[in-house]
Amino acid sequence: MITSVSNPQAKNVAQLLQKPKARRKQGLFVAEGWKMCREMPEAWMKAVYVTEEFYEKMPAQEKEAYERKGILEIVSDHVFQRMSNAKTPQGILCVGMQPQYTLEQILCGPRPLVAALEDLQDPGNVGTILRTAEGAGVSGVLLSRQCADLFSPKAARATMGSVYRMPFYRADNLAETLEKLKRDGYAAYAADLAGACHYDQADYTEKTVLLIGNEGNGLSKELLTLADKSVCIPMEGRAESLNAAMAAGILMYEAARQRRWKKKFF
Repeated sequence: MITSVSNPQAKNVAQLLQKPKARRKQGLFVAEGWKMCREMPEAWMKAVYVTEEFYEKMPAQEKEAYERKGILEIVSDHVFQRMSNAKTPQGILCVGMQPQYTLEQILCGPRPLVAALEDLQDPGNVGTILRTAEGAGVSGVLLSRQCADLFSPKAARATMGSVYRMPFYRADNLAETLEKLKRDGYAAYAADLAGACHYDQADYTEKTVLLIGNEGNGLSKELLTLADKSVCIPMEGRAESLNAAMAAGILMYEAARQRRWKKKFF
């Protein structure tokens, strides 16, 4: 049982939660809560930490599986509080490996639908977009190097488990990656307040990339120039724009709607 905040494991979990550099160096991240721990793929899991109270109420099957692998550690309440990033910890967190995907892995299927995120800074937005992408049937998500860390506590929590299933690729140069996709026959649509047409007037039924820009500045001129078309979401009232994750969700689900319609009638 871990009873000291000076324990090396406890200190490392705290570092993984607080420092992106530590997560990158070790290739690990921390998932908190029963849902996130239970859904983590078995092959990713490196350690599970629980309070005494949580240990007593754990389902026997999971408890035995973790103990058989030698990855279950009981932690005293005050140490767990220091290890946790949650305001009201459930009493369980786990350390897992960060998955790595190639660009080819997110471009699967005959007509891939890809969401490309440029320099989003809010980890909650990045995590929510990944979750929405899974729900909309998106093939994969592209992230620029300057996007918020998908494995930060806030981002991972916002995915609600989609981080375990949704392929993603962090591009060293998003513009160069987009140019490659266009050479491969992809149409690129940029979400832009000054878009030439409404979002539901574009055709997303073939190989498609949806471009979503930074929360404050939108897309860079370079990506806007590379886009085949800029699309806008019409706004009523006095609101100027939508949250980046909301805008991305609208575009992804419009693409999904068009694809269902085309599959049904053609």
